[in-house]
Amino acid sequence: MEAKAQGLESVYMALSTAVASSRFVGLSYDDGMFVLFCNFDRIHVLAEPKQRFCDSSPRCRPVIGGRPPLAKFGYPSERLLRLAEPKKYLPAYLEQRARESPEWPVSPAARNYNASQRILELARPKPLHPDFLPAREVPTEVSKFATSASASARIQQLAEPLIREMTCCSRHTHPGPAISAVSRSQKVIVSPRTIELSRPKQLHADYAHPRDPEWPVTEAAKRAVATPRVLELAQPSARPRVGLTAYNPDAFRVKEAALKAACSQRLQELAQPILR
Repeated sequence: MEAKAQGLESVYMALSTAVASSRFVGLSYDDGMFVLFCNFDRIHVLAEPKQRFCDSSPRCRPVIGGRPPLAKFGYPSERLLRLAEPKKYLPAYLEQRARESPEWPVSPAARNYNASQRILELARPKPLHPDFLPAREVPTEVSKFATSASASARIQQLAEPLIREMTCCSRHTHPGPAISAVSRSQKVIVSPRTIELSRPKQLHADYAHPRDPEWPVTEAAKRAVATPRVLELAQPSARPRVGLTAYNPDAFRVKEAALKAACSQRLQELAQPILR
């Protein structure tokens, strides 16, 4: 029983805290049930629609799910009617234009004019050439004689595709050199000039062949001792880091020698601006 009483007490305290932070009036416990007392005046106030502070009609209210139907739209406003009017011409343009209508008026003299023989001749359309043939229709009709004709032997020979033979290789073999093998039965006597021309070009007497990429090290070089000067030259050059090179704290500091320097007459003359 004590545990049950403690549980109800904790529930009552939690509901009391919720009621204090809400719009309810009070909380009571009757016959094992918690009863909440509400402020109905507050509920009626919250149920009233939100006041509109603009003079717009209800037709301007957005509709959920798309645009409102056209039946809810009223008569357009004066602003829309004024924007819908066509653009008007300026009075200066109306006064300067040649005619009030785009149709050109024809004078009575032009209506009663009798064309000469030359004008009638020039007014005739240009005739087509006597040998002119109009364009043929897309589906060409084949005559009965062409459908029943039989090709001659010469026509069938000309209809055969042109066969080109490969001259760089022999038949039924893979492509190879253009020079074919010569049979040994042919006995050819070579002239001295041909033998001379067939000899390869000789190198120069002083020509030196390229050395091997791997040079052998001599025994004297292996036992050599480096001098202090050679060791000094073998040391890498010490360069400052890139970040320290860009940062110079004494960049805008004037040296003492520059402060004591005296400007000569020539420097003062060159320092004068050019007069243009």
